[in-house]
Amino acid sequence: MKTQTTDLLKILKHSFGFSSFRPLQREIIEDSLSGRDVFALLPTGGGKSLCYQLPALARSGLTLVVSPLISLMKDQVDAMETSGIPATFLNSSLDAAESKERLEKLDRGEYRLLYAAPERLMLPGFVEKLRRWKVTLIAVDEAHCISEWGHDFRPEYRRLAELREAFPEVPLLALTATATGRVKEDIVRQLHLKNPAIYVASFNRPNLTYRVLAKQKAYEQVYHYLKSHPQDSGIIYCQSRRSVEELAERLSQQGIDAKPYHAGLGTEERSKNQELFLRDEARVVCATIAFGMGIHKSNVRFVIHYDLPKNIEGYYQETGRAGRDGLPAECLLLFGAGDTVKYAQFIEQKSAARERDIAREQLRQILHYAETSSCRRTALLGYFGEETSVANCGGCDNCLSPRSTFDGTVLAKKFLSCVFRIREKGGFSVGLNHVVEVLTGANTEKIRRWKHDAISTYGIGKERHKREWSAIGRELVRLGLLTQRAEKFSVLELTEEGMNVLSSDQPVVLTQQLLPPPETASPSTAPRAQKSGEIVCDEALFERLRRLRKKLADEKNVPAYIVFSDVALRQMARDLPANAIEFRQISGVGDKKLQEFGDIFISEISDHNQTS
Repeated sequence: MKTQTTDLLKILKHSFGFSSFRPLQREIIEDSLSGRDVFALLPTGGGKSLCYQLPALARSGLTLVVSPLISLMKDQVDAMETSGIPATFLNSSLDAAESKERLEKLDRGEYRLLYAAPERLMLPGFVEKLRRWKVTLIAVDEAHCISEWGHDFRPEYRRLAELREAFPEVPLLALTATATGRVKEDIVRQLHLKNPAIYVASFNRPNLTYRVLAKQKAYEQVYHYLKSHPQDSGIIYCQSRRSVEELAERLSQQGIDAKPYHAGLGTEERSKNQELFLRDEARVVCATIAFGMGIHKSNVRFVIHYDLPKNIEGYYQETGRAGRDGLPAECLLLFGAGDTVKYAQFIEQKSAARERDIAREQLRQILHYAETSSCRRTALLGYFGEETSVANCGGCDNCLSPRSTFDGTVLAKKFLSCVFRIREKGGFSVGLNHVVEVLTGANTEKIRRWKHDAISTYGIGKERHKREWSAIGRELVRLGLLTQRAEKFSVLELTEEGMNVLSSDQPVVLTQQLLPPPETASPSTAPRAQKSGEIVCDEALFERLRRLRKKLADEKNVPAYIVFSDVALRQMARDLPANAIEFRQISGVGDKKLQEFGDIFISEISDHNQTS
């Protein structure tokens, strides 16, 4: 195995330009090369693609990569070709002549990797072609698409089990960036993986900083953020198509290159806007969740959620599109009570009771994340079952500038007592919103019908806004003084700890609510800590190298990050390589890129040094 590992490191450096593997990559590759089925869960930016690209070069035959999106296939093939690795794709974007040419090259064994969508693989006669091309590995990318429990379920992925039947001796590699335990089990079962090696990397993305800001004049908050980050590229997620278009248009009118993206746009316009973003010609894309999967743009420096996400898993996946290159990036969520109301109303319109229950629980989880005063990174990791012992992550607003607390014993007792009295009055529990209505003395049909206006706690919380009471109630759930079950009507009930608070002098400490910022504040004013992955370099040279990279990428008709990542450019602007040997030490510089770009970038660095 040692000899094989040495050979893998040589391929890693010569073809991909890296001197070492990321966590779990080597183990996954070695198991796959030994003929074993593998399930691998690596976070976005964790290097999933290398787990099948390197084996394709380490053995003979063809590696088949099942990929769900045309844009993703093209992006991967462009990157492979730029690194000198023979790869191709087959999909509906090709005309008859292009398809014929690629099929003939496959027959001649000229490619090491083939990317194809699941629909293509199931066409009559295609399995016979795969046999003729001597497939030695089947890699299923974005494998969570096979599970109905996943957030991107695609029914056509279910037929991939037929590949296992057609190629029982060919190892199968299933890869995903996000999956709960249930989704992982579903992937293994649906793909018929045989005694697979299972690798689950940490979900932690240490280079990402997570912040939540109270939404107040949301457009101004976003505009100020973009103006204070003039060189950065990013994604702004909105709840509705209308919000996407209005935000993109308004930003464009104020001089920020922003493009809309949502499922309601024509295919041509969507593709054009995505391409402009990938090529750094549009700095910002405003999008619904239709935008994202398969976007391998490595230099996304921020992801802003203009509205509350629907669930934690989607939020993690969307924020994960920032900082794929490992450099610092920011994830900002604008949180307003209005979003909560809109989602709650949307949930109640769902016809299936089971769907409503699931959606309520998902809303509760994302509200917990938005309102928690604890470490946000810990909250995210905990959702995926990953524990952390770090008290302060140094990369979220709550750890960088903890919110103040206050003695909330009186408020807590009012709320807990109201829950108790409601249960005592009717013998049944109610939901959060109804408790708040009783506390604030509302005159609703349910309050009158259930005679909750006659209990002692009716109206005892009039001094506080309903929004504040709702937040207090959710914090009492987080503190374990109340439970909130997703079943039926998502009712609140006192826990043993909650009863102890009611019957004793035990103090309750509450957190100051996430208050709107002063008029002059913007997201950019938050304290800044030393960030994971930061590379300090000559910024003027970095900008000069970015312009050169863009020029070369345009000539090759590929996105700029495919030529070199921002990491590589920052290392160049820090280390100032003056010859081929020194340039070879830059991350991502393999044999082909050294030959094609080395002299050009070395010359640019030399010119800068002489003129500065």
